[in-house]
Amino acid sequence: MIRFDNVSKEYRDNGNSITNALYDITLGVEQGEFVSIVGHSGAGKTTLLKMLLAEESPSTGAVFFEEVDIHGLSNKEIPQLRRRIGTVFQDFKLLPNKTAYENIAFAMEAAGRSDEEIAADVPQALELVDLGDKVWNFPHQLSGGERQRIAIARAIINQPDLLIADEPTGNLDPLNTQDIIDVLRKINELGTTILLTTHNKGVIDDLGKRVITMEGGRIIRDDKHGRYVL
Repeated sequence: MIRFDNVSKEYRDNGNSITNALYDITLGVEQGEFVSIVGHSGAGKTTLLKMLLAEESPSTGAVFFEEVDIHGLSNKEIPQLRRRIGTVFQDFKLLPNKTAYENIAFAMEAAGRSDEEIAADVPQALELVDLGDKVWNFPHQLSGGERQRIAIARAIINQPDLLIADEPTGNLDPLNTQDIIDVLRKINELGTTILLTTHNKGVIDDLGKRVITMEGGRIIRDDKHGRYVL
């Protein structure tokens, strides 16, 4: 489903000195996998994810999504790619003046879905993340864990093939962290591929899924049933 072929990324500052963010990354992710990417800050995790979203381009090498070279797409084609990828971030990125229902519906409206589809699908998404009773709550009326579950519901409402969860539990306590991981497991079991980045050792060790460890822009470990080892 996803393939990085010998991907490197260099950044140049105004003085033309070079910073290497990624070195010769070769990596494949199959449809339906749950893959965690770990590493210290600056290891290259975020750069890797930005390349999947066509927010960054490799200096050398290529990145493929289902055999399509992401960075060979035109500006008109990139939005179509991004609609197939859901994203969840540490800081939720909810619209503060919209209810839980409206935050999720907004993503469907942006994708051109009908009012009938919105009315049918949004309640189902809220039930999937165990927030069917919070449909008309605004973000400020929700806990951090509830806001993140709304963000996940919004990310999957258009049934993406891939869900990127970039430090989704970074601002949460252990109980809410476990709730978020349980929701991500459920989504994965329904067939969505998941890429998770996290610094939480407990989460990684509990998952028992594939773990890719990065350091200094390189992959130093790739374990099928891994643990958090840095």
